[in-house]
Amino acid sequence: MSRQSFCLYLHGFLSSPLSKKAQQTIEFCNRSESGPQICVPEIKNGPVETIKELRTIIEVHKGMDIMLIGSSLGGFYATFLSEEYDLPAVLINPAVRPFDSRESLLGEHRNYYSDTIHSVTEDHLDELLQLERSPLMNPDNFWVLLQTGDEVLDYRLAVEKYGEKNCLVREKGSHSYDNFEVELPAVFEFLLSSIGQSVR
Repeated sequence: MSRQSFCLYLHGFLSSPLSKKAQQTIEFCNRSESGPQICVPEIKNGPVETIKELRTIIEVHKGMDIMLIGSSLGGFYATFLSEEYDLPAVLINPAVRPFDSRESLLGEHRNYYSDTIHSVTEDHLDELLQLERSPLMNPDNFWVLLQTGDEVLDYRLAVEKYGEKNCLVREKGSHSYDNFEVELPAVFEFLLSSIGQSVR
């Protein structure tokens, strides 16, 4: 009997489990009785605290086949966790070097969904730098979905980091990744095949 699979979805900076992509992913997983169990935690703390919380979730589910999906800053966190635990990960317009964005990140920011204020400090940016993993030990664990119209991040940085053969580059689009739901069957085909399971 194959083990149950578990998907940890990590949303982006100032986003939420209520985001469109997160909800589409939850719906996709729940549509099938054999689909992965999915968890979309609210990411609301600094990088070190966030990684501590995410490690706890992974440790709790270690008896299952674990896979990761990360969007934007969530893609940065998913990269760290994938390298640490040797897990398959799909990244959506991931933040590659968020610690370089000091001018735009430092200070207070309002969450798009909850109106909660998030304060980003120099310490937080230093924590992000400590989580950087480059070069990658296991680049084939990653499949990266990119859109050239990303108005926040330069998709070419992700191609450079993860390798052209591990990236799917769609023309135009946006940082939110337009029409993400169309990619979901292929997303889980990659994740489940990476842990030796069929998507059906």
